[in-house]
Amino acid sequence: MAISIFFFVLLFTTVLARTTPDNNSRTKILDISSSIQKTFNAFSVESLKQEESTISPSSSSSLLSLQLHSRIAVRGTTHRDYNSLTLARLERDSTRVKSLQTKVDLVVQGIAKSDLKPEETEFEAEKIEGPIISGTSQGSGEYFSRIGIGHPPSQVYMVLDTGSDVNWIQCAPCADCYQQADPIFEPTSSSSFTPLSCEAQQCKSLDVSECRNDTCLYEVSYGDGSYTVGDFVTESITFGGENAVENVAIGCGHNNEGLFVGAAGLLGLGGGTLSFPSQINATSFSYCLVDRDSDSTSTLEFNGVASPSAVTARLISNPKLDTFYYLDLTGISVAGNAISVSPLVFKVNDNGDGGVIIDSGTAVTRLVTDVYNTLRDEFVKGTRHLPSTNGVALFDTCYDLKSMKSVEVPTVSFRFSNGKELTLPAKNYLIPVDSVGTFCFAFAPTSSSLSIIGNVQQQGTRVSFDLANSLIGFSPNKC
Repeated sequence: MAISIFFFVLLFTTVLARTTPDNNSRTKILDISSSIQKTFNAFSVESLKQEESTISPSSSSSLLSLQLHSRIAVRGTTHRDYNSLTLARLERDSTRVKSLQTKVDLVVQGIAKSDLKPEETEFEAEKIEGPIISGTSQGSGEYFSRIGIGHPPSQVYMVLDTGSDVNWIQCAPCADCYQQADPIFEPTSSSSFTPLSCEAQQCKSLDVSECRNDTCLYEVSYGDGSYTVGDFVTESITFGGENAVENVAIGCGHNNEGLFVGAAGLLGLGGGTLSFPSQINATSFSYCLVDRDSDSTSTLEFNGVASPSAVTARLISNPKLDTFYYLDLTGISVAGNAISVSPLVFKVNDNGDGGVIIDSGTAVTRLVTDVYNTLRDEFVKGTRHLPSTNGVALFDTCYDLKSMKSVEVPTVSFRFSNGKELTLPAKNYLIPVDSVGTFCFAFAPTSSSLSIIGNVQQQGTRVSFDLANSLIGFSPNKC
């Protein structure tokens, strides 16, 4: 009799463990009330004062850490409600994706920098850490950090962008400059401002450049009509008011236009030779992207050590395009089961086309249409108990959850070739699009062969780029 009771208790405990929400890999719990409350918080965030960022204490002199902020913390928002804020974000996100896809298309079509003639460029005239800010609400990137440019340093907000290599800032005199939060940088006030010659290696590394009076001019276009044009120079970049990196190649833009409102310029974190990590010979860098609707901060760090508990995956090289960070993604699972798609849809082909990149500037993860449709259909199967509603903008799978405090939804996970799996929190793939309970599945299809893992899926996770060993690591709740 005692043995029978023992086996009954064991069986009951096993069944309970398999069916209790959020205690297994098949389901996650989404806190509806908390998510809706955060949509109101976005309108109560006060813009940050324009002060110098501070360096976090570190036992290693090689550690450089910058604060990272959401854009809404930098500029606030002028939108009247969360729905209009969401629609504006999604519109800008589509523009961002178009820009990245255009860059890949040019590579696939074989248009190299040697093919661009000057008359076609339309020229008109050690470890570091700091705070990160999210920037979707204003249209100039997603996350910002405050750094100093020149000697003495002029403090400005810069967009952080893993999809770009060239660093640049708006400069006086300005023939055409968009509005930014800080005064326009004045080169004549900096003793470290040094124009680059046309023969400098940094100038030769530009995709588009021109020589004028033996000085190097640059142009960077983003595929969506945004651009920056000006002098290519070296400058000092200061973090925390004290820690300076000298002789960083940076564009001094006199003609600038596009979706950069608020920021003074851009800090390129891509994989190319002109990116900031490449120029300082960083062996690694990491960031943790804070909630885009909050004024909380995290850090951008260089030459740090990834958490031993991080979920790691290989970074894949694309010989045709070294800017983007390609992941060795092999599949996606829903409720613990891999969706039925060929791993080949995630691979980069010989022409440099296809593959999966991770990007700090794209919000919503884009998947090739067949993969997205399969993922969505599997997710819908697991959410039949939830009341559906009309789609919103690029989201075609949405739910009316206003009468609920929390819901159980299928787990979504990314799978990598080394057998490891990154399980996403429910709030990173079922997100509110208004303040009255409409939630949407935060993935979208793309007609391009390039898939992009966006920052909605990255929020709350420290993403570490081990450049020396070609690895990427994900450490949840390590902000």
